Amino acid sequence: MVPPGEHPSRRAADDGDDAALLARLRAGEAAAFEALVDRHGGPLLRLARTFVRVPAVAEEVVQDTWLAALDGLERFEGRASLRTWLFRILANTARTRAVREGRSVPWSSLGPGDDGPAVDPDRFQPDGHWRDPIGGWTEDDPERLALGVETRAILEAALGALPESQRAVITLRDVEGVAADEACAILGLSEANQRVLLHRARTRVRAALHEHLGGDRR
Repeated sequence: MVPPGEHPSRRAADDGDDAALLARLRAGEAAAFEALVDRHGGPLLRLARTFVRVPAVAEEVVQDTWLAALDGLERFEGRASLRTWLFRILANTARTRAVREGRSVPWSSLGPGDDGPAVDPDRFQPDGHWRDPIGGWTEDDPERLALGVETRAILEAALGALPESQRAVITLRDVEGVAADEACAILGLSEANQRVLLHRARTRVRAALHEHLGGDRR
């Protein structure tokens, strides 16, 4: 995981680089496509794995995404960033695959209470406070904690245990640094649902880290 958000100047530079690569690709330069795959292939595969558990199938979803992107390249008007456009194609491709395999649940039906409490209620006192408080979460913490191989494995396991909708939202927001409005557009979520899903996902990941680190170390 990386700290949530992304520096605006870096995003602007990336968008500029993508625009240059798109111009080269539209001019028929094959190397431009290879450069786009190098830049966005990893993030696309990470997002695909939030929808699809089987690695080989996730790779197929990414391949289908690139084919769809190439097919629709002339229709891309740049109203959203290229990254957002690619993520949106992938999310739609992955959902189509899930529907075909009969394991899809419409995200529009998700509400604040649809998948149970984010954390076991037994971890709270009768007054609503934590029995064993979780340490503070700052923007530096995920990156600092991820330095350890064992902790990185805990993070990956915690992310893997999340419901699909939560896993997709936290992957976009906290791993890929996508802004809230972009995540809503990519996943077809309302702002309120995106906020609820992200809060639940972060709470569960915090709880997993808290358990791994032995609780509040004061």
